[in-house]
Amino acid sequence: MTSQYWMGDFFIDLSRNQITRRQQSQTLAPKALAVLTCLAENQGKVVSHETLLSEVWSGSIVSPNSLQRSIAQLRKALGDDGKVQVYIKTHAKQGYSLECDVRWLHENDPTAPGSIDENPIGYALAGEAISDTGMADRPHSSKTGLWLGSIAVGIILLGIVGYQYLSPEQAPQLTFDTLRSITATDDKEFDASYTPDGQYIVFHRYLDKLCANQLWAKNINTQQEILLTKDWGAYGRHSFSSDGKRLVFLATEPCGESITQLNCYNLVSLDFEKALASPQQPSVILQCQNSQVQQPVWLSDDNIALLQKHSERWKLISYSISGNRSTDIYELQDGNLIHFAYSASDDLIAVTSIHENGRHYIEMLKPDGRMVSSHPIEYPQEIPESRLLYPNFDPLNEQLVFSTGRQLFTLSYDGKVSKISSPFSDTMQQPEFHPDGKRLLMIKGPYDSDIVSLPLSQIAETATAGPWPSFERSTVGEDFAIFQPDGDLIAFQSERSGEQQLWISTGNGPQQLTRFPVDTSIAGFDWSADGNSLLVNANNVLTQVFLDSTQKAFPLAYPVSRLYQWDSQSNTALLLLRIQGVAKLVEYDLGNSEIIEVSDKRVLWALKSEDGRLIYKDTLDQFWQPGPVEPRHIEPLNGQAGRAKSFVINGNAIYAINAENQLWTYDLTNDTFTILGEVTADVDYLSDINQTQLLMTIQVAAKKEVVELSFSE
Repeated sequence: MTSQYWMGDFFIDLSRNQITRRQQSQTLAPKALAVLTCLAENQGKVVSHETLLSEVWSGSIVSPNSLQRSIAQLRKALGDDGKVQVYIKTHAKQGYSLECDVRWLHENDPTAPGSIDENPIGYALAGEAISDTGMADRPHSSKTGLWLGSIAVGIILLGIVGYQYLSPEQAPQLTFDTLRSITATDDKEFDASYTPDGQYIVFHRYLDKLCANQLWAKNINTQQEILLTKDWGAYGRHSFSSDGKRLVFLATEPCGESITQLNCYNLVSLDFEKALASPQQPSVILQCQNSQVQQPVWLSDDNIALLQKHSERWKLISYSISGNRSTDIYELQDGNLIHFAYSASDDLIAVTSIHENGRHYIEMLKPDGRMVSSHPIEYPQEIPESRLLYPNFDPLNEQLVFSTGRQLFTLSYDGKVSKISSPFSDTMQQPEFHPDGKRLLMIKGPYDSDIVSLPLSQIAETATAGPWPSFERSTVGEDFAIFQPDGDLIAFQSERSGEQQLWISTGNGPQQLTRFPVDTSIAGFDWSADGNSLLVNANNVLTQVFLDSTQKAFPLAYPVSRLYQWDSQSNTALLLLRIQGVAKLVEYDLGNSEIIEVSDKRVLWALKSEDGRLIYKDTLDQFWQPGPVEPRHIEPLNGQAGRAKSFVINGNAIYAINAENQLWTYDLTNDTFTILGEVTADVDYLSDINQTQLLMTIQVAAKKEVVELSFSE
């Protein structure tokens, strides 16, 4: 079937997911266009709901609402009305029909938008070029043939020259030549950006192991640091107004007994000019709300763009300060938004998103929601296709820039990715350009943590005595250590080789088990019951790794955000899957690839007990277990979640460390809660426990600093 057709005066291009009318194009979801095409193939006939669902969502279990949403999207794009129904007619309890003419196009059809101009000469030349009769059968002299040949050559030359002058100019390849520290202190600094005039750098300085931070500015010329906020607070990433006079960011505060979220989000602003003279208290623009929002960006003096979570999906909205109301800019019905960036000079928004087909897209929008372009991102070999991208605008070239850790890349508006040459091997994040486009800020600095192995009895006997000796020590992070079943090995992840890898050790020197590629992200691993292999989630893919380093991959239809637990005996795994961009807690059967959703709650951590009970912790730090009708809240564990999102289970008992540095346990069999003892303040989290020993991760250093990279001319 052709991928292009006319429907009335609308041109449908399935290869681009676009509907075009009078040179105005709209990008629609592939499923919506598939519904339209099914109706077009049966033009004038009633197509039942069942037929549309089976044709468009073949092999998937969906609700009729999916079809209704697609019809609503189509009617909006066509300018149709549910009452008048000019194009798509509803037949009550039967289905839908398409009530306009349809004309299918063949390849190189001149009536497609952008094809050969509709004029007699154009048609004649096109006809001669593809004629079956040949030039010898035509009553032309040799001079006529030469004349036509000259015209053809001329057209080709004009096309080449026109392409050179009219095609988009390729952005220059960026290369670094200088790196210098901006905030060389013992504190942790994040979220750095330049002021719109380029005279200051504004960054956030954090208290160690707490969420509290302050905003600071640094004068680029004098190197003077200036405190901007009067008190410590839980402040999010900031954005400047176009005139550079005000900052906007999110501030969180406790919500008490709120059952909908752990923190309340206040949208606040700061007068930058006044704060340069003396620290200021941020003023509230929008009071605490129940809905979750993130990443405020100033579009104009009166409008601020934010991502707002609705039904577990993010949508982009614009909030009017003077009108105290919001309007939707962009959302996906069967996908999810990841990130957005705004270019004030071009008045353009770039959105990275996941569509219903699982592919990642880069979409360019105007602040009023008008779609400029939509293209799938063409991932290079160096980046897994499931990797979430957070790009920012390059102000001089029509492209964006993002980091994967040790590597930097450019992302064009049409989805092409190119690697940036860099002599630096440090892990760096959050690229933010200077207005002159010749330098950018990034956040650099390793996290240094060690593994501690202690007898359980020592916790109760010595309380907070320390420091404790490290089981394994390096100058980078050693994390998530777990005991080998019925063995002496301990498996853990570490960057000591330069990348995140799995290691095993008995305490007498570690052995590297994996050799994953650059910028690999490991999000969970677990031992098999016999202790001869581990299942690891690396780059969102499950891989079984044996002790001789051989591997076996388990490809899934969806990216794996987190592996919580592996039951090798039943060959099932407890996973957090990203389905159409939405995280879902599932149990996955590695044998038959069956996926069972086990909870509709937003989950931070989940494990099963020895007797098969599922225990999970939600985003409110509350513990739950499934009940006969609905999940049962484990009330004795309120307030015991601590700083870490994880907990461990041994047998039928839960173990974790709370905010008071107390190691506790909860016996699921007899519902008893017990404090076992205290740990030192440098403990980040408990990673595993058996009958006699425990494993913990302790923080040695967590330095982060702002650095500036300069590009070669």
